[in-house]
Amino acid sequence: MEKQEKLEEFYTTAHRFKNEVTVLRTLALACGITETYKWNFPTYMVDNKNIIAINKFKNHFGIWFFNGVFLSDPKKVLENAQDGKTMAMRHWKFTTLEGIDKKDITSYIDEAIENQKKGLQLKVEKKPKTKIVIPSQLYITLENNDDIKAAFEKLTYSKQKDFAEYIASAKQEKTKLSRLEKIVPLILVGRGIHDIYRK
Repeated sequence: MEKQEKLEEFYTTAHRFKNEVTVLRTLALACGITETYKWNFPTYMVDNKNIIAINKFKNHFGIWFFNGVFLSDPKKVLENAQDGKTMAMRHWKFTTLEGIDKKDITSYIDEAIENQKKGLQLKVEKKPKTKIVIPSQLYITLENNDDIKAAFEKLTYSKQKDFAEYIASAKQEKTKLSRLEKIVPLILVGRGIHDIYRK
């Protein structure tokens, strides 16, 4: 399905907040930002940089501001999108159509656009890489097969870590072995276990 089709589906599918997210869309487009579709949500950009995304869930809908940490937030409405996980993103949640103040929302979006044009960006310090603990099942396989070992060593740190944790997190030995059987073909072709979700 093309991005345009996904956008239309998001806004036209029957949903409790169908009309509400359409109002947010109108406000976003009126600010002159480019509409696209990423991570299952309509996303709005300036110069190929993410500004906001519009979302809808079971009990609320709202706007994610990708660099919302820099917004002045005069109405004190912004929340950290995911405490402990997101550093810069902020979420403005709504539960009713009446809660949408068009002037305020436009003001927040305009400020977010200006912040992007100024190049404001949160610098995230990378955590030091920890030593990967290879589970015995994977270790034995690597030591007994040069091709698998060579392919594993070519993988990025994060892919190696994901594979090790995937095996280690299984509680039963038979599950560890079935997971090992599943990942060997991925290792050999240089794919990570989560590559399907990364775009």
